[in-house]
Amino acid sequence: MIKDKKSLKATTPSRRKFFKAAAVTGAAAATAVAMPNIATADGHVTLKMQAAWPSGANIFFEMAGDYCKMVSDMSGGSLKIDLQPVNSIVKTSEIGAAVSDGIIDMGHWVTAYWYGKNAAASLFGTGPSYGMSSQEVMGWMEYGGGRKLYEEAVASVGFNYTGFFHMPMPAQPFGWFKKNVTKVSDVKGMKYRTVGLATNVLTAMGMVVRQLPGGEIQPAMKTGLIDAAEFNNPTSDSQFGMQDVSKHYHLGSFHQSQEMFEIPMNTKRLKSLSPAHQAILKNAAYAANSDNYFKALVRYSTDLAKLMNEHKVNVYQTSDAILAEQLKGWDKIVGEFSAKDAFFKKVIDSQKAYAKRTMKYLLMNQPNYKLAYENEFGPIGKVKI
Repeated sequence: MIKDKKSLKATTPSRRKFFKAAAVTGAAAATAVAMPNIATADGHVTLKMQAAWPSGANIFFEMAGDYCKMVSDMSGGSLKIDLQPVNSIVKTSEIGAAVSDGIIDMGHWVTAYWYGKNAAASLFGTGPSYGMSSQEVMGWMEYGGGRKLYEEAVASVGFNYTGFFHMPMPAQPFGWFKKNVTKVSDVKGMKYRTVGLATNVLTAMGMVVRQLPGGEIQPAMKTGLIDAAEFNNPTSDSQFGMQDVSKHYHLGSFHQSQEMFEIPMNTKRLKSLSPAHQAILKNAAYAANSDNYFKALVRYSTDLAKLMNEHKVNVYQTSDAILAEQLKGWDKIVGEFSAKDAFFKKVIDSQKAYAKRTMKYLLMNQPNYKLAYENEFGPIGKVKI
């Protein structure tokens, strides 16, 4: 995921002063400050949202647009969202503050983007797995006590917004390498790009981690600034042109085995809306949750096939040896953060309790789907798609 790790903590006390100055010097910011939303006389409302993704060929911006369209459709057009791309009003790192201050009504990003303000933010997306995929983490959020902890985390960093979540992302690939890596020794000392708590986990494995925005990943590999990198999925990765700098793509990893989009909305603005509009904003996120996941399965697999067939990319499953070392890295980092941060430990303990119970059922109840796949198509690593 794109990540600006720089913490907002140092700038938070003066952020209103910053936005006031921006209103004078920047036309876009001025418009946002003066009129963050539009309510017409006939009761129609338009909310302003800024995403952390560029417009154009970007599937995450497309998914943000899917949510906005659902809101409009479900409201019969009486509630609309004016979706703006990355950096159109504020920087990505400032979205949380901008939403809280009413500069924009809504944002579209991931919780790892405010990891620099509170390390526990990463746990509401890119945290340890304990057997859970992002589907189960979202279940923990809504039915396992996670939302109360999330709201506590939001308040602890001074944000004033209500969050909606959608799109349970599949596990992110370990990424793009200059060769097939199978042993832990193959990646030690390697200069690698990732974000959030994964930076700590892979550093613990002996990798040299650098955090770069998405648009800088491909050029950095081309120049040798980094040796390997991950972003998110076959569609996004191919849109960045990673196939032009590497022919070795490793799928499936525990460094970021789950994540989902966060939609922060200014709480005061949310409460000013009718109960019907409030319900639509919430339930459209649930609808987008399913729709985006279904879309991802089709698009990601189609683009993986293009990478293999048209660009001659070698695709591997990350080795169990590397996965096991990643889990050791998680154990180390979770232990260190929990020892010095009581709230971090509180979130971890809640996730563990939820995972221990729910995953006992789910993992024992799920048949071996890989067995069924290979019964029909043969060894998965040799299947041509």
